[in-house]
Amino acid sequence: MGTSVKIAFATSDMKHVDQHFGAAEAFAIYAVGQETADLVEAVQFGQLDMDGNEDKLAAKIDALSGCIAVYCQAIGASAVNQLRPKGIQPVKVAAGTPLSHAICSLQTEMREGPSAWLARAIESQGPQNANRFDAMEAEGWSE
Repeated sequence: MGTSVKIAFATSDMKHVDQHFGAAEAFAIYAVGQETADLVEAVQFGQLDMDGNEDKLAAKIDALSGCIAVYCQAIGASAVNQLRPKGIQPVKVAAGTPLSHAICSLQTEMREGPSAWLARAIESQGPQNANRFDAMEAEGWSE
């Protein structure tokens, strides 16, 4: 699996996962591969209250376009329900988890065999199989 995936981290200091998704001041977005991890974007939102205002979620979800996951210390059901149809897996981790530890854990999983959600996400990011009908044709299938 020589591919990289985009992962977002809810952070206030660009070093730790220390934010609730809905009130996140920023997301650090990394391209993570089995052996490499590169910061590709830092998206800033400023300080937001956890007030139950659903309108602020749209901007955060839009900012995660192309990401397969967002790591955060907590996330509400409404946000989860809006992320999943977009192919973004919410991942809750302990408050203060260093980004470097979360990335290292993800890379280990990528090398040793991804979990079901990660395998699906990686597969969905890959190029569509242009030869997907060749096997059917070889078995004698025709229109």
